Amino acid sequence: MPSEGRCWETLQALRSSDKGRLCYHRDWLLRGEDVLEECRSVPKLSSYSGWVVDHVLPHMQENQPSSETSESSRSTSDLEQPSCVPKSPVRTPAFSPVSSATPDGAEDKHESQHAEPMALQSSRGIKVEGCIRMYELVHRMRGRNGFPTAEDQAVAERALQEMRDLLTSLQQEIARACEDKRRQDLEAQVKRQDSHMQQGPEVHRETPAPSQGPGGKQNEDLQVKVQDSTMRWYHQLQDVSSQCVLAFEELTNSKDSQAKKVKMDLQKAATIPVSQISTIAGSKLKEIFDKIHNLLSGKPVQSGGRSVSVTLNPQGLDFVQYKLAEKFVKQGEEEVASHHEAAFPIAVVASGIWELHPRVGDLILAHLHRKCPYSVPFYPPFKEGMALEDYQRTLGYQVKDSKVEQQDNFLKRMSGMIRLYAAIIQLRWPYGGRQQIHPHGLNHGWRWLAQILNMEPLSDVTATLLFDFLEVCGNALMKQYQVQFWKMILLIKEDYFPRIEAITSSGQMGSFIRLKQFLEKCLQRKEIPVPKGFLTSSFWRS
Repeated sequence: MPSEGRCWETLQALRSSDKGRLCYHRDWLLRGEDVLEECRSVPKLSSYSGWVVDHVLPHMQENQPSSETSESSRSTSDLEQPSCVPKSPVRTPAFSPVSSATPDGAEDKHESQHAEPMALQSSRGIKVEGCIRMYELVHRMRGRNGFPTAEDQAVAERALQEMRDLLTSLQQEIARACEDKRRQDLEAQVKRQDSHMQQGPEVHRETPAPSQGPGGKQNEDLQVKVQDSTMRWYHQLQDVSSQCVLAFEELTNSKDSQAKKVKMDLQKAATIPVSQISTIAGSKLKEIFDKIHNLLSGKPVQSGGRSVSVTLNPQGLDFVQYKLAEKFVKQGEEEVASHHEAAFPIAVVASGIWELHPRVGDLILAHLHRKCPYSVPFYPPFKEGMALEDYQRTLGYQVKDSKVEQQDNFLKRMSGMIRLYAAIIQLRWPYGGRQQIHPHGLNHGWRWLAQILNMEPLSDVTATLLFDFLEVCGNALMKQYQVQFWKMILLIKEDYFPRIEAITSSGQMGSFIRLKQFLEKCLQRKEIPVPKGFLTSSFWRS
């Protein structure tokens, strides 16, 4: 047709132009080639020609109409001129990027029915087309890993499930190994304690050894007597607690609805004010103290919108005293464990109530010793026939459904209670009578520190509690005992540190290093810093 002739003439003219003779590759920028390199070089047969002849040309000649084939044959004499062009100016679908041609030249039957014929091109055209076809083929081959079959997915799921099963098995083995290690450590601890109890407590380095003369024997006997007196005190406090529980047993076990209501009101009146203790203001703290003091004194107080008094039941006072002391210790176990500064407002209220109501103080100590035997200090002995879980409970661990709490949580609770105790022994209620002495003052802190150093250290526990105790009341002890206090600190550094380090595994060195760095810094500065959160005189004016 005439239009085809004009098109051919136009294409031939473009082919003969300078731009028409340029060699074009889609990836020439990626390969870093010179665009004009081929124009300056001697013409040569393309390296892709063989592949095109073997795979492209036979397919095109099969689909080519006879009229175009004859025309194409006439043009092959001139390899520099295109013999024919497609009827459409758009490139044929056979060379489209989405073509489904296989590596051997075959195409999808559906697409081949609609493919337009293409005649033989020049060598340069064959090279360009070959590059395009090869490039598209490579990308199609790469694309076939991106869409896994159902079988591939099933294989992957099986492999993933095997990995999950393996991971679960490893986690179970690790948990069993940790539990075995904990049991071994506990059994070793029991053996050490039994040996220590048989041999008697160790003596400080300043004390002469028994072989050095009669003085050594006297000091050893003195240590035994001190330990015996401490244990008698411990048991007396537990007896006070038991007697208090028996005193309000009838109120606790009553089925009467009125008695149950009274019990609930009294418990709320005793515990809610303790939960409200904070460092917001000194005046707020005084209101809480007065409310607790009035309740214990038999005066009516407002709780939950109702008037509540211990006189509502004959056993009301015993019940309130017990629950109040229990709540103070629980605040140390939970609130102080999470917020160390909370120890001081709680402790100053507890100290003031203790001074006015001594039985509450005894019950505070009884609860504290039962939950944290290290506050005595006391290592409960392992009794013959005792279940391991029961023994762990006596050591202060929480055991639920035969599972012992994690060591980190255990140490956190013990730290909170020791910090509360260390704050109580140095604080007094500022509005009380100054003529009386502290009901449980710093002399008990000195006794605690001396006795803990006279006992075998426990891995992780002793270093943690020593740090907590000294950080809270070290400054007060330093001011009270001065030179004697620094002698005690030197004793810890030179004699007790090696004993702690000897029984501490590499994974539990954190608490030991923290204690060591704290005391070394204090010795260097010759001062124990005031603890954070300590209540100053300005707080009570707020």
